[in-house]
Amino acid sequence: MHDRKRLVPDDFVVPETLEHPRFRLRMLEVNDVVKDYDAVMTSVEHLQKTFSVGGDGVWPEGLTFEDDLIDLGWHQREFTIRSSFAYTMMAPDESRCLGCMYIDPTLKSGHDAKVTMWVRADELDGDLDAVLYETVRGWIDDAWPFTSPTYPGREISFEDWRGLPEV
Repeated sequence: MHDRKRLVPDDFVVPETLEHPRFRLRMLEVNDVVKDYDAVMTSVEHLQKTFSVGGDGVWPEGLTFEDDLIDLGWHQREFTIRSSFAYTMMAPDESRCLGCMYIDPTLKSGHDAKVTMWVRADELDGDLDAVLYETVRGWIDDAWPFTSPTYPGREISFEDWRGLPEV
């Protein structure tokens, strides 16, 4: 069916949601495209200066609605085959996407998962980004089977992360 390595053991029950008074994390899926696209496109400059620094530094420049739909479909499929986990961060009433959180495999020595996240630009004036980070760190420690997850862009700079040796 697929040849991608699973990030978690077959017997691990992947958490479906993380409920917080200010947000809900749940699997990112194609049905979220309208709200996700809005969150991304209203945050382009913020994402390029922070989150996408870990990649090519230009995302989401040029992202079309169709591109986003394809990306969400890919994330949804990776989630279902357990090779990585993309969660959307929705307002508790599901009225808008507040950002995303990703758990990905890594080949970096000494780490068994890479956790990244972002909050939409119009939510940056409050402490939502810090609340998300602290909540996710606790959740990963308590509910996931990783022994050495890392948080590039937070507890290690993206530059230092890229410089780490691979196994």
